[in-house]
Amino acid sequence: MRLSFLPRTCLVLAVVALLLAPATGCGTKKKTKKGRTIAQQLEDARKEKTPDAQARKLIRVARTQFKANDKTGAAKTLAEATGLIPTDGEAVVCGPRLVEIADLYADMEDRKPAREVLKKAVDRAADIGDAISRIRLLADAGGIYGAKSGGLGDGKAAREVLASAVEAAGTVEDRFKAQALAAIALGYARADLAKEAGRVVEELEASAKAVEELRPKAEALAAAARVRAQTGAQEEAGKLLAEASDTAKKIEDKGMAAENRTYALLSIASAYLATGDAKAAAGLLKLAEKSAGQVPDPEGQKNAMEKVRALQSEAERKK
Repeated sequence: MRLSFLPRTCLVLAVVALLLAPATGCGTKKKTKKGRTIAQQLEDARKEKTPDAQARKLIRVARTQFKANDKTGAAKTLAEATGLIPTDGEAVVCGPRLVEIADLYADMEDRKPAREVLKKAVDRAADIGDAISRIRLLADAGGIYGAKSGGLGDGKAAREVLASAVEAAGTVEDRFKAQALAAIALGYARADLAKEAGRVVEELEASAKAVEELRPKAEALAAAARVRAQTGAQEEAGKLLAEASDTAKKIEDKGMAAENRTYALLSIASAYLATGDAKAAAGLLKLAEKSAGQVPDPEGQKNAMEKVRALQSEAERKK
């Protein structure tokens, strides 16, 4: 596969958990660390004003149930969330939500519904007008299809979906190329397709260094580092992460820029965790926590802080 015609990132998600782990045990009456029972959280989710908001919160509850070893309850909650996503809804919103559901199903090793929901998500991709959003969905889906751990282990389907992402990347403007390549590289890496990931990451590194906007530059460098680390190139990964950290720290820590700084730092901290450096990750997460507190939008601040807390818990476990 040639990518020379291709002049950001997901999560994927790899992908960061959104909630703190609940107290041990399972069942709808068990209280979480925040003091809300599963039944209360489900009730809260169903009171949200829009189906998408309901589905988003139900996914969070399902993740909490799964962490509490209630796989049956989690599956039931995910099925409810899936049913809330309209077939004629905006693809740019519904598609990623379906990927999120499929990802959790796959993590639960519930492969049949994971595959069904993932197919629905991929089918929505063509209706997403924004190329970067379309590429991210396809790259995330491809990663889930191919991942041998926490995925479906289907390399053939992964290659097909990721090839569509590569094709879409050919239409992206030069200033967005790093974002596209970062998503694709991470997708290939998660799908355990090391050869393809390495090929994309070479172009990603060159493209990332040419990006002037700080957040996408930092995230692209972090994505490149993750892929390098997964292919055994630890020294190169370390250099890329150091450059990514320096870039993220240049983002202003106030106003709307604080949100960009937070997510840039989160992407780098997540990459450090992926390379086994929990100490470096913890240091960046302290900065991310401070920046998250500066996000002006209340809902945005809440979401950012949740992600910081979740990653801090992960870093603490890996120390």
